[in-house]
Amino acid sequence: MTQTIGIAAYDATGPLAPWTFDRRAPGARDVQIDILFCGICHSDLHTVRGEWGPVTFPQVPGHEIVGRVAAVGAEVSGFTPGQLVGVGCMVDSCQHCSSCGQGLEQYCENGFTGTYDGTEKETGRKTQGGYAQSIVVDERFVLRIPLGLDPAATAPLLCAGITTYSPLRHWKAGPGKRVAVVGIGGLGHMAVKIARAMGAHVVVLTTSAAKADDALRLGAHEVAISTDRAAMKPLRNSLDLIIDTVGTPHDIDAEMALLRLDGALVLLGGSPQPHPAPGAFTFITKRRTLAGSLIGGIAETQEMLNFCAEHGIVADIELIRADQVNDAYERMLQGDVRYRFVIDTSTIG
Repeated sequence: MTQTIGIAAYDATGPLAPWTFDRRAPGARDVQIDILFCGICHSDLHTVRGEWGPVTFPQVPGHEIVGRVAAVGAEVSGFTPGQLVGVGCMVDSCQHCSSCGQGLEQYCENGFTGTYDGTEKETGRKTQGGYAQSIVVDERFVLRIPLGLDPAATAPLLCAGITTYSPLRHWKAGPGKRVAVVGIGGLGHMAVKIARAMGAHVVVLTTSAAKADDALRLGAHEVAISTDRAAMKPLRNSLDLIIDTVGTPHDIDAEMALLRLDGALVLLGGSPQPHPAPGAFTFITKRRTLAGSLIGGIAETQEMLNFCAEHGIVADIELIRADQVNDAYERMLQGDVRYRFVIDTSTIG
């Protein structure tokens, strides 16, 4: 065992605070990583506050991790000490089901092991995340950070980046396609950047007129205020794909009406409450699809990182100290971040 210090939730209602805990000793196929930066994802907040189900406390959140390799196990061949690497939302999966065999570990039929609040196969203990000084991860779930990317601004790519890249790639966003992004936050701002780099015509749908200029700066070709019926009317039957990043219940029936024949609306936001259900004719009249998407597999995540390096894409971040995490959570609830908080983990301790 190796001791490290993290920033942990001790219960569902209190503030996060420092916690000294043990990481497992690196095994033959493990990579030990000194964490440099960790993004703060909205799912961190949902999890530690018990909004997505029971949680084991203390719990160290964080699954947008960038760090340097400190040591490798005897059977590790793909990583060397000093190398800049990343860890996303998963640290293990069964590796033998159909989904894992297709490189879709996020859909593991036996359940992938989350970077935090999962269960380690090696120890049976709960996993602890990246708001910490170090972590030990199976080499199959470690990513290579390409040269040229800013490490701090790259951290959110390990969740927000792949969560938006995967459905854009799966539904073939690109030249000739009209893609809308609903919500300009941690996920939405990445969806705009990636869809634009893929060559799609990008439309942003937002309830906030104050974000219109920002949406254009991020790469949108058009911005429409979704609460303005007059502004929305010209978009009806015009979109091939809608990437919906909103994590609270809202009118997805109105969004579905914007899709043309064979269009798809993909939900990414994990709303704790259900959305109002669209009527049957919303689907029938244009052969429309309502779908969801969950992060991405390890190979696809590496592909995303390489794509972002090629196109110079990173997240828009606000770098914070470890003692600012609780303030960041409250600001995140108020939408007061453009567009991702990232912890400088050198300030833990």
